[in-house]
Amino acid sequence: MTKPRVVALLVLTALVGMSLSVPGGLPWQILIPAMLGIGLLSSAAAAINHIVDQKIDTIMGRTHNRPLPTGQVTTSNAIIFSFAMALFGFVLLYGFVNPLTAYLTLAGLVGYSFVYTLYLKRATPQNITIGGLAGAIPPLLGWTAMTNEVHAHALLLVLIIFTWTPPHFWALAIHRKNDYAKVNIPMLPVTHGVEFTKTQILLYTVLLFVVCLLPYLVGMSGWLYLLGSVGLNLVFFYYAWQLKFNDKEGTAFATFKFSIVHLMALFIILLLDHYLVASV
Repeated sequence: MTKPRVVALLVLTALVGMSLSVPGGLPWQILIPAMLGIGLLSSAAAAINHIVDQKIDTIMGRTHNRPLPTGQVTTSNAIIFSFAMALFGFVLLYGFVNPLTAYLTLAGLVGYSFVYTLYLKRATPQNITIGGLAGAIPPLLGWTAMTNEVHAHALLLVLIIFTWTPPHFWALAIHRKNDYAKVNIPMLPVTHGVEFTKTQILLYTVLLFVVCLLPYLVGMSGWLYLLGSVGLNLVFFYYAWQLKFNDKEGTAFATFKFSIVHLMALFIILLLDHYLVASV
């Protein structure tokens, strides 16, 4: 219910935000409660997503084996579980990190679990474009955890994930178009067609390429990040090009899977660049 692999990626981006916010090592007194708090609130958001979506999860092929649709977990227990994680995570951040990080992380939970899942997901084909902001804030949370301030460089990291989210998710939406149509969720391939969605994915990979150059252009990162970013974005563009002009069975899902590798590798390279290049 907590989507641990997704949460692990979110926590990784938060760790990068922490690392880039200060020179040298990270104080464990803040690092440990910050990672735990952000992880717990992110896990709670994922669990609430399961609670809100349990009816459509029962119908969709991708989600019908989740704990709530199969009856492995009752709705009341899921609510208690998610509330306990959210409360513990918030208390950790508020008491051992700082109130700014606690409230921003809570805002991310509300944005994903309620604004996106409960409203936007069912209201507009731009649901993931708008709602993606909630999933993009972990680097900002990591930054504020260490500095107790909102910095432009942290917002730049948020912008990278915000731009990455639509092509990432729309590739999956193409792969699962029939599932979304069956439960009347207005994902872009359902409302505007697969070809239109492929074009949007391709255009977004171009935009992502440009946005990913910004950390280097503003002096936030060095040559290692520049090389890694260019390489990763060229591969992402290649997948999007293949999806648009040479689509075969499985291309959409392959694009989705690579997008996860892309973001993970991009932030690891940011981390390596910070300690091996930019700080030298």
